[in-house]
Amino acid sequence: MTSTDSFSRHTAARPDRFSSWQPLSLAALLSVCLSGCNYLVFFGYLIGGPPQIEPVFEAETGKSLTDHGVRVAVVCYADDELTYQYDSIDYLLSVGIAARFRQHQIDVVSPDRVRLWLEENPDWDTPDEIGAEFDVTYVVYVDISSFSLYEHDSRHLYRGRANAIVSVYEMDSGGEGHRIFTQDLSSEFPRLTQRSAAEISYDSFRSEYLLRLSDEIGRMFYPYGSGDDVSSGT
Repeated sequence: MTSTDSFSRHTAARPDRFSSWQPLSLAALLSVCLSGCNYLVFFGYLIGGPPQIEPVFEAETGKSLTDHGVRVAVVCYADDELTYQYDSIDYLLSVGIAARFRQHQIDVVSPDRVRLWLEENPDWDTPDEIGAEFDVTYVVYVDISSFSLYEHDSRHLYRGRANAIVSVYEMDSGGEGHRIFTQDLSSEFPRLTQRSAAEISYDSFRSEYLLRLSDEIGRMFYPYGSGDDVSSGT
């Protein structure tokens, strides 16, 4: 009898112990293949889900909108040409951003209150005026330079696009604001193909894109899963 035959009979006689060895061998194999940080990330993913990406605002400033006692006002600005073509687009975007902030435990002033103040003070000049009025810690100011919902040269295909500059003003105790953060935003949705106007209404697509755009801006300020990158959306 060969040594191979002896091993076959030996394992066949004890199938219960062989079965219990399999998961242990898998763990041992993983521990060899996945070393150091990769090993920790792998099991962290299994236990707690995908890792969270640090928002760019926190990475650049060392500050957080979720800190205790922090209050935020959101102001979006679009010129008359844009608001004429896309009615109240600045207000609607501020509503969307504020909603995203609340979902991530950021204390934010009601966009309706901000809108009323802007209407009553049409000669306002700088974002820190709004910060002083509402006694907030930060003003998130979104200057929308372009916005569209249609594909180029088409009124039958939708594709949302926007360009903006997102800034944050930190308020001091004297009511003065200082800009501490600036980020350019270039947004396009969907990226891979247009949406037909025969498949979705104008209002529905506008709402869908505004939700998308709000989250793109929001993710500058709150963490999100590495598998949830909005830039890869279809």
